[in-house]
Amino acid sequence: MAWPNLPSHERPCGWNLWLPDREPFPTLRGDATADLVIVGAGYTGLAAAMAWQDARPHDRIKILDAERLGEGSPGRNSGFMLEIALANDASPKELERMSRLNALTRQTMARLRQRVEAHGIDCQLQHSGTYRAASSPAGRQFLASYRAFLDSAKLRYDTLDGDALAERIGTRYYTEGLYSPDCYLVQPAALIRGLAETLPANVELHEQCPATAIHRDNESWRVITAEGEIRTPRVILANNAFARAFGADASRLTAIYTYAAVTAVLADSNRTRIMPQTWGLLPAHRLGCTLRTTSDGRLMIRSRYSYEREASNTRIEDSLKASLEARFPELAPIRFERVWGGTTGLTHNGAPLWGEIQPGLYVSAGCNGGGIVKGTFLGNALARHALGLPVEDIQALFGRASWMPPEPVRRIGFHLTAALERRKASRET
Repeated sequence: MAWPNLPSHERPCGWNLWLPDREPFPTLRGDATADLVIVGAGYTGLAAAMAWQDARPHDRIKILDAERLGEGSPGRNSGFMLEIALANDASPKELERMSRLNALTRQTMARLRQRVEAHGIDCQLQHSGTYRAASSPAGRQFLASYRAFLDSAKLRYDTLDGDALAERIGTRYYTEGLYSPDCYLVQPAALIRGLAETLPANVELHEQCPATAIHRDNESWRVITAEGEIRTPRVILANNAFARAFGADASRLTAIYTYAAVTAVLADSNRTRIMPQTWGLLPAHRLGCTLRTTSDGRLMIRSRYSYEREASNTRIEDSLKASLEARFPELAPIRFERVWGGTTGLTHNGAPLWGEIQPGLYVSAGCNGGGIVKGTFLGNALARHALGLPVEDIQALFGRASWMPPEPVRRIGFHLTAALERRKASRET
């Protein structure tokens, strides 16, 4: 199949719609030169720009983004900023690797928090911790495995039964859970906008300015847009699955859409019971539901997946309502104020597609839903790698993205696997 090089969304991002209007960065017009071009103004791309600027403050850096800031995938995620490795990555058998990864994740989170505080970025950053809860045998099996990892790594957590969970998050849907303090919640569109608006002067961002082609020309690269062209010795692809259109290995990377919905502000009586404090919950199964509260008293749910193309948001909305009403039946019928879809880059084994793919052309893709902190770390590391500076062994930390079969086998395999997983842990979805 032909890989799309431009994102498209059926509905706007709710997180972004709740923010005030802003003056967009200008599009690129005419010919230009730069020391580095970054395709994608997400957490990975912005981190790469900052790392490059720290090392070479006089270099001229240009960032191209296909969408308005906050409307792309960085603004469409759930706003979890984890200080330890994702639960799906955790294994007590790989304690040394995980401990190193956790230390790097904490360092990255500390730098992000410092930047937010230094620039006064109003993004509702809050150290909330996170819950992981189960309501099925498959979910409880996962929690047992994750608890073993936390014990081995000597990480803090609380074990909660169904009654204790209900006191904290207002639902008796789950039978048991874990609480870890190692997580922040954030308004993701506000964060990505704030990070972009506080870039140094030598970093020029062009939004609503997609790269349409990238060509090698002697010792430099030509990055072409609808109204301009940039010549540069180095290009970093930080646009996740859409990097396939510019040379990233399509045999190791695919695009998955996932969906979020946010309620209207809850009535005071429900807010008091459901959100005595701000909380976020990650699923005990990879196809399960992510839940969180917002600072203004809403409930968010993220779940459901589609392969390579966005599904009907109307159909998804009905499905998300059913899942949220199952957890909070007293809120039925639930009315969502906003529903939207977003993309993530997926690899078969969860490892990123990362490094130099042609002379002067670099990629970091396949975040596998790892989110803000992981993307920031990988972007920072990729810039240092491109500059020839010391960098962590990314393959040792994360592994190497494994091969996936071509179409239509890949598509059929995705749908079969998803159907089997949903059947195995249907109460988690």
